[in-house]
Amino acid sequence: MKDILVNICDLQPKYSSSNTNDMKIRGSLIRSELSQELKNRLPTLQRYFDKKFNDLDVDASDGIGRKTEAPWVRVYSKKMSPNPRDGFYIVIHFSADGAYVFFTIGCGSTTWNGDDLRPISDNELRRKTEWAKTIIFEKWNTLEPFNDQIALGAKAPLPKTFEKATALAKKISKIDLPNIDIERILSEASIRLNEIYLAQLEKRDLSPGVVDINELNKIIRPLAQKKSSQGYGLTGSERKAVEYRAMELAAEYLEQQGYTYKDTSKNESFDYLAEKDGRFIKVEVKGTTSDLCDTILMTKNEVELHRSEKGSTGLIIVSSIKLSKMDDSPKAEHGKIEALLFWDIDDWISQPIAFQVSRIGKN
Repeated sequence: MKDILVNICDLQPKYSSSNTNDMKIRGSLIRSELSQELKNRLPTLQRYFDKKFNDLDVDASDGIGRKTEAPWVRVYSKKMSPNPRDGFYIVIHFSADGAYVFFTIGCGSTTWNGDDLRPISDNELRRKTEWAKTIIFEKWNTLEPFNDQIALGAKAPLPKTFEKATALAKKISKIDLPNIDIERILSEASIRLNEIYLAQLEKRDLSPGVVDINELNKIIRPLAQKKSSQGYGLTGSERKAVEYRAMELAAEYLEQQGYTYKDTSKNESFDYLAEKDGRFIKVEVKGTTSDLCDTILMTKNEVELHRSEKGSTGLIIVSSIKLSKMDDSPKAEHGKIEALLFWDIDDWISQPIAFQVSRIGKN
């Protein structure tokens, strides 16, 4: 495998967008020889993944039609990353000058708009890669040994998006390749990718509003559902455990801020009626296992309350709640609070995503 990597590096400075003889050789090395070497290692790498991800595979590309400056080979779970545009995976990149090989964990950097591929926005890629780094740092308290910067040195725009889509990278010079323990690098990358996949199963990479919309779509259009790359949703008992944990932490926060409060969640369209210094505030609580809370789902009554009583309502979001099992029942722990007391709902964008369509009242 080391020889194959060196040979690909040697061909990188001879890049041409046309299918020259050098590019034919490089294509064979990428799509056949290197891919096969990785496939041969899949049974070993599979040991570093949870049994939920027992569907590892390999694919590669040196360009569709015209050859690319930045060929790649990836190792991925078919469930979690059914195509290179979705999910996270281990991917091997090569610098344009052939001086370096990068063993990385990255995510899809493009999306298909029906006619061609277009790059995902820089902000979206930054959000995804920073989230993945957070998961790894949370587990190991370091990004090592994948804390290098990736720089492919390519001129075309697409390879630059590959760089932005890279969360973790190990940079190896062509000169050092013969002395590198590639098996260890692949095993360490597999362990980290598994951790990212497990976090995705808990929906930690999705805002709660996105998760809720997906669940709503399953009800409205059950036959239109595609195989998900994000794993499984929460069960009813898990959702309740998350909600109770969010309510608990929100109550603690209100108390710390000097509020007295009453739980109104069973009878009103808000969760707590809080009072401090004679001023009342109606507080909505949203809990999620997600680390990202850019969107939430609200009922019509909740939205109307926040708009009609603007200045006397609040929103408390409890994110990063962790689920575990205790006596075969889900237990929710931890959580990070974001309190938006006296919240202005119009500072956020509200979009209708479903309607109740009724014949009642029609003549």
